[in-house]
Parts: sequence; C-alpha cells; structure tokens
Amino acid sequence: MTLWLLILLPISAGAVAILVTRLAQAVAVGTLASTAMLGAWAAAAQTTSVVSWGPQLELTISATGFARVMVVLVPMIAIPIVLYTAATETIGRVRLVALLTAFVGAMELLVVANDLFTLLIGWELVGAFSWILIAHETDEAANAQKASHAFITTRVGDLGLYVAAGVAFASTGSFAFSDIADSSPTQLQVVAGGILLAAAAKSAQVPFSPWLFSAMVGPTPVSALLHSSTMVAAGAYLLIRLAPQLDSVTWFAPIVIAIGLTSALAGGVVAAVHRHPKRLLAASTTAQYGLMFVAIGAGSTVAAAAQLVTHAAFKSLLFLTAGTAMHAADSDDLGGMRLGRRLPVIGAFAAIGALALAALPPLGAAWSKEQILGAAFESSPLLGVAVLVAALLSAFYAFRYWLLAFGPGSTEPGQTAPIEVTASIGFLASLSLGLAALWIPAVNEPAAHLTQGRVVPTRALELILGLASLAIAAGFVASLQRRARLAYGVLLPVVATAATEWFGIADASRRIVVGPVQAASRALAEFDDGVIDAGVRASARIASGLSRSLRRRSELSIDAIVNGIGGGTLLLATGTRVADDYGVDRTAEGIARGLGRAGELLRRLQTGLSHHYYVIVAAGLVALGGALAMGTS
Repeated sequence: MTLWLLILLPISAGAVAILVTRLAQAVAVGTLASTAMLGAWAAAAQTTSVVSWGPQLELTISATGFARVMVVLVPMIAIPIVLYTAATETIGRVRLVALLTAFVGAMELLVVANDLFTLLIGWELVGAFSWILIAHETDEAANAQKASHAFITTRVGDLGLYVAAGVAFASTGSFAFSDIADSSPTQLQVVAGGILLAAAAKSAQVPFSPWLFSAMVGPTPVSALLHSSTMVAAGAYLLIRLAPQLDSVTWFAPIVIAIGLTSALAGGVVAAVHRHPKRLLAASTTAQYGLMFVAIGAGSTVAAAAQLVTHAAFKSLLFLTAGTAMHAADSDDLGGMRLGRRLPVIGAFAAIGALALAALPPLGAAWSKEQILGAAFESSPLLGVAVLVAALLSAFYAFRYWLLAFGPGSTEPGQTAPIEVTASIGFLASLSLGLAALWIPAVNEPAAHLTQGRVVPTRALELILGLASLAIAAGFVASLQRRARLAYGVLLPVVATAATEWFGIADASRRIVVGPVQAASRALAEFDDGVIDAGVRASARIASGLSRSLRRRSELSIDAIVNGIGGGTLLLATGTRVADDYGVDRTAEGIARGLGRAGELLRRLQTGLSHHYYVIVAAGLVALGGALAMGTS
C-alpha cells in the first residue's frame, strides 16, 4: 500500500489544494515532503505491489533498481519548485501549485512501474499533465498551440511504446519488464524499436528536439520540473531500466549512441548561440540527455543514471535562476542582463549550477561526465573524442549563460529576492554541491548496483582531457567577453539563425511530415465528400423515393380496405338499430301492456268481501277437480 501512496498522495493533495486555496502551498509542500520520506522507506524495503486484473493482466509497481533513487529524487526536486511557484507566479497560482503536485504523482507511477502496461498508464498521465502545465497561461492563444505541438510530438513517440507493449505481450503472454528478453528475436527487435522511439521523443532527442522550445511558453516552474526530473527525464529513465533486457538486439546500442551523440552536438551548438535564457537551457537539456543516451549505448547505465540525477539538480536550479533574471530585467534577452550586482546571491547560486553543467570537479556532475567519457573511450576512441567535443560545448554555453545573465555590468544596487525564491534556489544549489559525494567509492559503487552496471575507473588521460576542455571553453568565453561578442557568438549570422531554429528541423518536419499529412487529410476529406458521402446521399434519395411510392400504394389499397370495412360496419349498425326499434322493442312493449292489463283485471277481484272469496275458492276447487278428472281419464 505504501507504493500506491507515492502515487495517490500527491494526486489527492493536488485536488485538496484547489479546495483550500489559502493553504495550497502548505498542503503541497507537506505532501511532497511526505512523499519523499515514503519513497525513502519504500526504496529501503524494496517493496513490490501487484493488482491483478486477470490471469495475464496485472498492474505491478516496485521500488527496485534505479526506481529506488527516482522515487525520492522526483518529490525532492519538486519541493523547491513549488515554493518558488507560490512566491513568484501571479496567474492561477493555486491551480499551478496543485497541478505541479499532482504531476509528481503521475511521475511516481511511471518510475515504479514494473511492467509495460503500468508504464503506459504513467506515461500517458505524465504527457497529459505536461500539456496542461505548458498551456497554463490560457490568456495567450498561442500557448495552447505550443502546448499541442509539444504534446503531439511526444505522442508520436508514444505510439512506439504501444507497439512495444503489444508485441511483447503477443510474444511472451506478459507485460513484465523481466519477460521482455524472452520475446522471439524478430519480435524483440520490434519491441526495442518501439521503446527507443518513445524514449527519444520524450527526452527531446533529434529529430524531436524542437518541441522543447514550444514548451518554453509554460511558466518557469513548469520548465524547471519538466526538464529536470519528470517529463524529459522519462525517456532516459526508460532506457536505463530496459537496456539490459535489449542487449541481444545488435543494432540497438549503436543507434542509441548515434541519436544521443547527434543530439548532444546539435543541442550544444544551439545552446551556444541562443540569446533566450530558457531556450538556451532547453537546448542544453537535449544535449545533456543526449550524453545519457551515449552512455547507455556504450554500456554504462551507471554513468547515465548518475548524469540524470546530477542534471535534475543543476538544471532545475538554472531554470529558476533564469526565471528570476528575466523577471528582474523585465526582458528575455540575455544580451541585456548582466545582473550579478543586482542579484548577487542568486548569481552565486547560478554559478554553482553553471559549474555543474560545465562539469568542474569535484562537483557530482563532473563525476557523471567523467563516467560518460570513460565509457565512450572504452567503446571507441572516435566516440570518446566526439563526447569530448560535446563536453567542451557544454562548458562553453554554461559559462556563457552565467556571464550574460549574472556577470558584472549592471550599475544598479543589489536587490534581495523573496525569501522563498532564495531558499528554493539555495536548496537546489546545496543539492548540487552535495552530489560531490559521487566521487567517493562507497557512494558510487552502490549506484552501480542499482542500475545493474559497473563504474568505469577514472583514468588520468581522460581526466586531463576533461579539464583541458574546461580550460579551452573558459578561455574562449573570456575572449568573446573582451571583444563584446559573447551575446552573438562566433558563428556566421546565417548559421546562428539556423541554429536557433534547430537547423530547420521544425520547418522540415512541417514540409516532410505535417504538410503531406495535411494534404492527404484534405484529399481524403474531398474523396469522402465527393464519393462516399455522394453514394450515401444517393442511397438516401432512392430510399426516400421508394418510401413515398409505398406510401401512395398503401393509401390506395390498405385505406380502401379500411374504408370498406368501415362502411359495412356502419350499414350493419343501421340495420341492427332498425330491427331493434321495430322488433325487439315493440315485442317487449306488447308483453308489458298485456301484463299491465292482467294486473288491472286481477286487482278487480280484490273486493274485500269474504263471500266473494269463498265463491272464487269454490270455483278454483271445481276447476282443479275437473283437471284431475281429465288427467286420470
């Protein structure tokens, strides 16, 4: 029952928060804290719960493997985000707090799912909540359209998960994760393809990356939660959980690496030139999850899991600092911010997040990045070099973001952000610092056990190369800063413009996919109107004509019979009435007159004189005697 409380408690609290508006923040924060504690207890106990819907259909949830980390991580990241929401949002604050809280429950279901059927339920709930949250500010008509873009794009990937679940069930008679590997070789490849499609779309990997920009119309807290530990994390989490079951599919790992590396490099370039704070961070999200995909493909689920955890901390931190900077500057252009002197405390916290993104040791994000680099070099030296380039790009856009948003430049006096904002961002900064414990073998070795992987030994050459990439990126940023070119970058304007629009991926999808699909839809609609509906309308006209003809014949035949029966009945009634008047009635009247006459005659015999009565009696006796005499003769 404890596991189900991880799901039901936040969802119920979301409903309660709507009803008790003044206590919404307290209800939300208290519930999320309770959820985190319940998650820690469930992770320690490694509990499992099964709800049976039949002999082959079960909902199975379990706090085992990497789920033991996620059940605690998700509510922990959500707590400061909800606090930030309550302090900063003015449009639908209570509704937003309630939805964010319920969203945690949906994500908890996804992470504890232990079979594909349960996973699909959580997967769909997360997608639905994300759509509602992105479109939160309904006053802007474009927000609903952007939210639909994000929702529909991820729905395309969701189809892959449906196919994977159906094929796995058809092959093994089970939805359980542990039975996936028992599928036949051909069907296992279909399952692997469906899972990869769903994961790539959810984690905004190329070519699905542009939906993240559409999602940026949502409030800052929504972006922070989606990008850190919920919606976008779902794809990488799914691969971490299921990659061991797909080892026998020979093409799976290389394709995962190709998708991840392409996304890491493309996302890095986009983030390196973008001037919008949230879009820069969104592009970096694609890049960082791309590195997780590379780690999974290279066989290191440990590196991917560690990167997911550290990324959740520093990315939520950076998004909240971006929202604070945009509010303080009343602008979404990084080129005009430089708020370090106005917001010194927030700037210091943002520096921790930027250094974590850049992977500066001894921060925990540096350990996870070193693990990815080590796994890449073990897989292929060429892959290692490519990952090193992606890491250099990460350091470049991390330093660029911090200098443009919180570097020196503003002459206005320092300001103090609301206490809830400072506390929320400070908590996430502390968490990012605390994850430095990943460098300790006593911490990272249990992490390997949770993800069924192994820790790659840190080698001096890779560590030196990583530090060298940091130094190169820092030097390049400093050079651009001196030349006042940091906001514009070094790419040609045409290339930079293309990069900010994801190199035309969104436009290409409209031309290659959306346009043809819409044209086909219009053609089918015209065919439906001109052919199918025309046939239906013609059939309706024929049926209507037959109906009118049958109606006329009915009137001529059936009505004639009815009229004849009616006329005969009236004639018979008339004859019966005449017979009744002149036969039955007159006979009855004659009998009545005769009885009346007899009564009058009998009444005359009643004289009251006794001698008359004696005469009548004597006459009667004579008549009786005569009758008896006649009878005997």
